Amino acid sequence: MPDQETAESPESPSSSTPSTTVESSTTAPVVYPSRRSRKRWIIVGSVVVVLVGGILLWHYFSGFESTDDAQVDVHLYPVSARISGYVQSVHVDDNQYVPQGATLVEIDPKDYQVAVAKAQANLETAEATARALNIDIPISSVDTASQLKFTSSDMENAKAAIAAGEKQVAAAQARIQEAEAENVKAQDDVQRYHLLLTKEEVPEQTYDHAVAAAQTDTAAVAAAKAEEAAAEQSVEEARSRLTEAIARNESAGAGPQRVASTRARALSAVADERQRKAELDQAELNLGYTRVLAPVSGEVTKKVVVGLNVEPGEQLLTVVPLDQVWITANFKETQLRHMRPGQKVKITCDSNGRSYQGHVDSISGATGPVFSLLPPENATGNYVKIVQRIPVKIVLEAGENRDHQLRPGMNVEAKVYVR
Repeated sequence: MPDQETAESPESPSSSTPSTTVESSTTAPVVYPSRRSRKRWIIVGSVVVVLVGGILLWHYFSGFESTDDAQVDVHLYPVSARISGYVQSVHVDDNQYVPQGATLVEIDPKDYQVAVAKAQANLETAEATARALNIDIPISSVDTASQLKFTSSDMENAKAAIAAGEKQVAAAQARIQEAEAENVKAQDDVQRYHLLLTKEEVPEQTYDHAVAAAQTDTAAVAAAKAEEAAAEQSVEEARSRLTEAIARNESAGAGPQRVASTRARALSAVADERQRKAELDQAELNLGYTRVLAPVSGEVTKKVVVGLNVEPGEQLLTVVPLDQVWITANFKETQLRHMRPGQKVKITCDSNGRSYQGHVDSISGATGPVFSLLPPENATGNYVKIVQRIPVKIVLEAGENRDHQLRPGMNVEAKVYVR
């Protein structure tokens, strides 16, 4: 048996081969993917990547609306003269930045200084006239009241004197009648005593006594008539005084009208004073207008030169307020579906490539062609639908244009984030 093993030993390698084969057949076989299955996975992966990329791109591009039809706008402030005159000095240069309220141009003020002095003098004259008339009003009122009081008293006194005089006249007439009656009796007695004296029937002394009594009665009649005449004279004087008192009373009665006239002149003087005050205010305003001030802060353009004679309303220069610029972006009407005021906006400037932040302020009420001089007329039968553009006002956030690089008229690109 050992010999047999020794004899078989040379064949041991060959004999070991089947064992190796048996061991190899027991392990799992290595399977390599085919080229067709590899292509399939590549295609599937590419489709997935394209779909995901498409979804991401759709989501990105649908989140904003953009346009390159946009420009920088601003309200220009044309500064004009409010008075006529000679341009005496110009304190700014072209493209110089000026703060609000700065003096830009000065117009020769000499003519307006003279106008102020003249208006001041006219006002002082009007004030003096009004003051004098206002003083005259109470004086005239007091004088009128006093005159009315005195003339009324004079009238009453004259009437009383007339009444007293008439009584005196009546008394004098009564005394005349009495004296005449006694005188008739005395004259008759003289005649009777004269006949008796011739017949020597009475003594001569009795006759003389009768003659003396007749003469006394004749004198009494004369005295009574004199008293009557004096009484009538006093009545006439009293009537004359009454007439004068009535005339003075009528004159004094016109006093209230004179007071009213004085008061009307005083009111007219006060109105004239106010007019002169208004003229002075206007003259001072015109003098102030000789200094032309900047209405806003900004840069100066198109300025005038010294020596020019200007008229009211004539433009002297223009101030561009660079702190107040905004963006006018013309979007297609199809882009406005989701656009609302307040949405954030990214603005890219063509001149410097910088980006600015802003937000939508408002959307115009009509398309641009509607505001043109000759708006389009679509009711012609040859209508062709054209996508219209609507201006959208975009306001910059505070401090975005601090360096004033955005200038009116510049082209920009606006991107509005609608999501």
